[in-house]
Amino acid sequence: MGRIFDMDNKFFRFMSKVADLCILNIICVVCCIPVITAGASITAMYYVTLKMVRNEEAYILRSFFKSFKQNFKQATIINLIMLLIGVVLYVDLNVSKAMQGGAGQIFQVIFMAFGLIYFILFLYVYPVLARFYNTIKNTIKNALFMAIRHFPYTVVMVIIAVCPLLLLLVKSYQIQSTLFVLFLLMGFALIAYCNSYFLAKIFDIYMPKEEAGQESAGESV
Repeated sequence: MGRIFDMDNKFFRFMSKVADLCILNIICVVCCIPVITAGASITAMYYVTLKMVRNEEAYILRSFFKSFKQNFKQATIINLIMLLIGVVLYVDLNVSKAMQGGAGQIFQVIFMAFGLIYFILFLYVYPVLARFYNTIKNTIKNALFMAIRHFPYTVVMVIIAVCPLLLLLVKSYQIQSTLFVLFLLMGFALIAYCNSYFLAKIFDIYMPKEEAGQESAGESV
């Protein structure tokens, strides 16, 4: 009987993980609201989830704001770059849709391909920043390099990231609403947590052996 209420049993560990992800998700969303701080917030979220998958996390709030402060400058600059690229791609895609004939369709395919690359970069660049100390240029370059080199993992991560779109296929409004609320509570952190399993495997390859036990390294790929 005592084992049912044992805080170390699987159920309580699972519920503790769910609670941590909810807290992390809410903090991340709130810190993303000013938009300008979104990069630092996403980086901090991955800093925590990368620790969680290694069972290294201690205090969610402390770890989050440690990374938020530590990476704020670089993450903000990267965030502005990503926002600019996103706006340019969005405008170009809309212009190509308005074009008549085959040329418009060709440009649509081209810009959609660039959009996919942009999305993949988005999945990698903030975790790379959270894990490695580097220049902004090398962080972006290494993020693209890892995404290409570890393409099978990248495909799985993309699938995980787009899974929330399946909510649109749910015909029951009540079920859809419930799932949407659950997503708002922990969805972004859950995606980061799932992808962090693959990211941790990738990052371990590039960690210097003498620093493998440390939180981050100053080596570029």
